[in-house]
Amino acid sequence: MSHVLATYNIKGGVGKTSAAVNLATLAAHGGAHTLLWDLDPQGASTFLFRVKPKIKGGGAKLVRGKTDADGQIKGTDTEGLDLLPADFSYRHMDLALDGAKTNRLNRVIKPLDEYEYVFLDCPPSISLVSENVFEAADALIVPIIPATLSSRTLEQLHEVLSGGPKVLGFFSMADRRKKLHRQIMDELAGEHDVLKTIIPASADVERMGSERAALVDFAPRSRAALAYADLWSEIRARLTS
Repeated sequence: MSHVLATYNIKGGVGKTSAAVNLATLAAHGGAHTLLWDLDPQGASTFLFRVKPKIKGGGAKLVRGKTDADGQIKGTDTEGLDLLPADFSYRHMDLALDGAKTNRLNRVIKPLDEYEYVFLDCPPSISLVSENVFEAADALIVPIIPATLSSRTLEQLHEVLSGGPKVLGFFSMADRRKKLHRQIMDELAGEHDVLKTIIPASADVERMGSERAALVDFAPRSRAALAYADLWSEIRARLTS
């Protein structure tokens, strides 16, 4: 049975795809057969893995069981890590999920039980897609930028979930040299259960787009890559606790 982990935030531009790609890569490096499903129609994870963002018949046929998910999965350059690519048609995924009596994302994921971990890189929204993700996921991995509205975002998420998957929030793009960042992180850590590992603001993370690779592969000794490794260790410990 797979552990289903969704990188998710209501807001965009918070480091969600960077987390999905690096954590999935680290899982595969650790010997776990791992799948990343890029649910974002913008296809950033798919781009980073050098895969064409295309699903035969589009997202609607995939989630309605008319396209075999196994046949759409692509290998990556990382041994043990596969990708179910994005497709631009995912922008209409809410219409494909509307009226379904069962969780259609679950119907795609459950037969793929040869994977130890399935990562879902989610679009930033509150929608039918996110509601299906909340039901399918064992845990939400939530990057939080140390900014004033971050606390509100976390509170909104907990209100929507009301007893759903574990929420594993962590600080992303953080700069401890900034007084405001330190202050907000201290306040949020006092109000919410957030992971201890902090992903620093880093030019190395931004280089993922030009390298088209996971940071933990092309700069494994960088501060941010080591932080992602610590984050993955902490997440695995939380999953088993």
